[in-house]
Amino acid sequence: MAPGRKAKVQRASLDEMEARIGHVFADKGLLARALTHPSAVSGIEKRSGSYQRLEFLGDRVLGLAVAAMLFKALPEDDEGTLSRRLSDLVRAETCAEIAIVLGLGDGVSVGPTESQTAVGRRPGVLADLCEAVIGAIHLDAGWAAAEAFVIRNWSERLVANAPPLRDAKSALQEWAQGRGFATPVYKVVARAGPDHAPVFTMAVIIPGLADGIGEGAAKRQAEIAAATAVLLREGVWSAMPQPGNAP
Repeated sequence: MAPGRKAKVQRASLDEMEARIGHVFADKGLLARALTHPSAVSGIEKRSGSYQRLEFLGDRVLGLAVAAMLFKALPEDDEGTLSRRLSDLVRAETCAEIAIVLGLGDGVSVGPTESQTAVGRRPGVLADLCEAVIGAIHLDAGWAAAEAFVIRNWSERLVANAPPLRDAKSALQEWAQGRGFATPVYKVVARAGPDHAPVFTMAVIIPGLADGIGEGAAKRQAEIAAATAVLLREGVWSAMPQPGNAP
């Protein structure tokens, strides 16, 4: 593909993604956009042609859907408890885990300078894809369809007595120190995007190990993605941990 030309997800891939997602799109373009990494578009299409805006919408739809699930499932819990459980269930690690289960990374479209396989395995990208798909379903078929997707994929994680998800940064620090490595250090590798929608790339550095790289809309999110990448690469985690099943 010539440099600067927009990469496209093939129709066959869209069909397969629809089967995995459990929703047939009336507007296939919405699904294609939800699976398009920012590297695959340029110029004025940079923002509207990738999953970034759909991710924003999907994040809000997910939050409302999960909040409604919690409200119905936990009638005795107070606002603080509900808020903590909501935070655990909608955090980036959970979204990335859902994306792994559905295989969303297999359908991501990337630019000519990126590796589809590598990009499709990044925890931060996986989380973005999951939220973008939710946003796309909402635009394509409305609230009921988006809520149904969330219920299908989040119900088993909504366990009343489940402890919070384990934080990847804490897990990495414990693992590193337990094996005699230095405390992980995080640094900003790059910052892209406008001020109102930045994308941070962070590296986690542990002498003796290859750096872990993560992306996110905030530095902490990118740090967590970087830590998660190392935990997955080193075999500490075989997948994102679920509530009540931390490694």
